[in-house]
Amino acid sequence: MLTELIEPVIKAMGYQLWGIEYLGQGKHSVLRVYLDKAGGVNIEDCALASRQISSLLDVEDPIKSEYTLEVSSPGLDRMLFSLEQFQEYAGYHAKIRLTESFEGQRNFTGQIKTVENNEVVLIIGDEELTLPYELIEKANLISQV
Repeated sequence: MLTELIEPVIKAMGYQLWGIEYLGQGKHSVLRVYLDKAGGVNIEDCALASRQISSLLDVEDPIKSEYTLEVSSPGLDRMLFSLEQFQEYAGYHAKIRLTESFEGQRNFTGQIKTVENNEVVLIIGDEELTLPYELIEKANLISQV
């Protein structure tokens, strides 16, 4: 729901909505909105987008509890939020955490090979591992291998 609400505003401003992360922690909850654009996002871009998103959220009020809005670029160790992003970064190394154990573990680090049938194929050492996308809780690119 937040994506459908925020994305049109971000696109109209000339940015790509990279992803949204909500960390519910009572009064200290955080809504993080990640933006991207060709050439990268700077502090002024984040400030401008933050004002627009904040105004929108004040009117629509999709989150009933207190939270802090943070707007930033995805950065070098960017989180991956969609299968399309995994495919876009095929060949890059990533750290992936699953919601539950898969083949005896929850954390994996390897090279993204491809995306097939809603699954992410990861190369770990000499082996390929196919992870169901619906089990991926968090994934970040690794800038240094």
